[in-house]
Amino acid sequence: MDGTLIDCDRVAADRPFCSGKHQHHGMNIQVLSAPEGEPLWPSWSLPGAVHDTKAARIWRIVERIEAARVIGLGDKGYVALSNMVFCPFKEGKGHDARIGWCGGGEAR
Repeated sequence: MDGTLIDCDRVAADRPFCSGKHQHHGMNIQVLSAPEGEPLWPSWSLPGAVHDTKAARIWRIVERIEAARVIGLGDKGYVALSNMVFCPFKEGKGHDARIGWCGGGEAR
């Protein structure tokens, strides 16, 4: 699973569409795909200011993953979303910086 920001034209007054991370206006789209990359489910759009975790909750992505009886793989934007969604993490300063996996915010 992953989210992306689709650019759109907006005036400065449309703050909900402004992504602080990307520093421009856009719409947040969530996509579930197969391991090979085939898109399985795209969401409708949300304002660009909506974080990926909030968008996943709005679209009930975890419930879709659980209903399909599979596990989800997500990027760092989905950490602590669910034990069914595994996300990469880096250990903090002074620790080995290798990549590991966590689900629901807990190291596995």
